[in-house]
Amino acid sequence: MYLIRKYAVDTSSASNLLDWFKPYEDFAYRKVGSLQTLKGKSHISKAIMAKSDSPYSQDLIDKMVLLIKEELHHFYQVLEIMQARDIAYEPIPASRYAKGLISHMTTHEPQTLIDKLIIGAYIEARSCERFAKLAPHMDEDIAKFYISLLRSEARHYQDYLALAEAIAGHNIDERIAYFGRLEADLISSPDSDFKFHSGIPA
Repeated sequence: MYLIRKYAVDTSSASNLLDWFKPYEDFAYRKVGSLQTLKGKSHISKAIMAKSDSPYSQDLIDKMVLLIKEELHHFYQVLEIMQARDIAYEPIPASRYAKGLISHMTTHEPQTLIDKLIIGAYIEARSCERFAKLAPHMDEDIAKFYISLLRSEARHYQDYLALAEAIAGHNIDERIAYFGRLEADLISSPDSDFKFHSGIPA
């Protein structure tokens, strides 16, 4: 959502995106709404227009709007599972993982955007791997859900990398490897905060 609002769409479309996201944001951060108020809200009904002065806007919009739809639908599915199991929704602080990668981004464009996309790819790819590792140990309904999620994550990380390389206009293997080393350290070093993307439990 942040990437296409910042880099890809005109002002009116940025507002439309915020409107689309608002019911989820209200629920997640303000405890406003319910599973019922989110039902069927994962699809955007308003037009999204690309910035005329950005050569990669349309590619970002095409891939990211689809990704957002999928993620919002997944969020709703998680809430359904939690409700069925009588688990209350509670916001939790983010782990060090994404913040640790973001702190190493370059601060000039378009390299900042390229770095953000590479980081997004690592987050999705690591999610894919961890869903695959966890699925065999879960109840059958959760295992099936995790397998469906890992298939989406596999597509998402490939989309992020394809966009990053298209925007760079050259081979980005060296930059991918750089973030790979950072990411490897984050998941293999001791971590006092146990979460989906945390490192080794301290």
